[in-house]
Amino acid sequence: MRTLREGLSGSDVMEVQSVLKRAGFLDGPVDGVFGPGTRESVTRFQQRFGLASDGVIGPATWRVLERFLLGYDLYTIQPGDTFYGIAQKYGTSVQALTTANPESSPENLTPGRRIVVPYSFDVVPTDTAFTYEVLMRSIQGLKARYPFLEVTNSGNSALGKTLYTLRLGRGPNQVFYNAAHHALEWITTPVLMKFAEDVLRAYAYGGSPAGYDVNALWQQSSIYLMPMVNPDGVNLVIDGLQRGNPYAADLVRWNGGSADFSTDWEANIRGVDLNHNYDAAWELGREAAEALGITGPGPTRYPGPYPLSEPESRAVVRFTQAHNFRLVIAYHSQGRVIYWNFMNMAPQEARVIGEQMARISGYALEEASGVTSYSGYKDWFTQEYRRPGYTVEVGQGTNPIPISQFDAIYEENLPMLLYTSTV
Repeated sequence: MRTLREGLSGSDVMEVQSVLKRAGFLDGPVDGVFGPGTRESVTRFQQRFGLASDGVIGPATWRVLERFLLGYDLYTIQPGDTFYGIAQKYGTSVQALTTANPESSPENLTPGRRIVVPYSFDVVPTDTAFTYEVLMRSIQGLKARYPFLEVTNSGNSALGKTLYTLRLGRGPNQVFYNAAHHALEWITTPVLMKFAEDVLRAYAYGGSPAGYDVNALWQQSSIYLMPMVNPDGVNLVIDGLQRGNPYAADLVRWNGGSADFSTDWEANIRGVDLNHNYDAAWELGREAAEALGITGPGPTRYPGPYPLSEPESRAVVRFTQAHNFRLVIAYHSQGRVIYWNFMNMAPQEARVIGEQMARISGYALEEASGVTSYSGYKDWFTQEYRRPGYTVEVGQGTNPIPISQFDAIYEENLPMLLYTSTV
């Protein structure tokens, strides 16, 4: 991690601002700009933890901040400690401690043993650029707080990043939600991650998000989430070209000579549009792209040299084939629309369920047309399994959708995600 000081900007500054705000140290905006207000909040943080109070985030401050970014601390039990006393010290709850440490007896704590102490604020940030590193920290934090969460490695990106999958529930009704096939559409990742956090919390502590009984849902369904299908592309959009990227020269060429990928790049790091790389009328998709002048790698629409040429799309297919999904949703942005059919292969129940999804969310239910109607994940799933599959486009405006829309997007999608996990 780089040293952060006043005058700098970037996604790392934004992530720090976000966690300082959740932890009560920052009153100002989360805007990615390290200004005087951020410096003051960093200074207060440093004073609180006995660090050099210079307002600069160097290695020592990063080490303390890291546990806040993860949402928990590791504490070594001392003689005479109780969960109540530890909870009071950290401003958390006994219930949070018992959930995070199921192997520890609150009545008989063993001195010298390390336990997880969750902080009182949420793990998943919803006001910051959601890079792959933010995703990894969020997953680690959720796993520490809720050890019953199942996290698996379902494949790797072109640059070797792990494609993580989360499982919520243990029931026989299997559904699959994925997000961020397109790099510009990274706002869909925190939608699924916040959904995971809310479901985990309700199952652990009790609660009924959007009126749904999560305990019953947990026994009825298994909800599988792949929150970031295209991590290389997402980081390229948010942080730009990084030193050592083996595709650097090609990427600039594929992007028309520009090193700015922040407003147009949807593809993976090899210039392939992952949601046009599935084996579902792929040839028609290639012909439609060529009619638009797209014949090779670039920011969008290039379907690849052949179906499933990319490690990310192959990983999604393998994961799907290894399960028995009743229903799938691929999250995209933008337009507030739900696409439900593919070449008239979807069963009638897919329309019925889609109509209810539209009523719940306020989104329009439509069928795709033109170049967007071929070789997507939803298309492949519908073709192969003849079961309900959907592409959900969240938000309104121009990609990348600003994170300021997150709260409205999540409010629209939380009840829809819960509904589709139970039908």
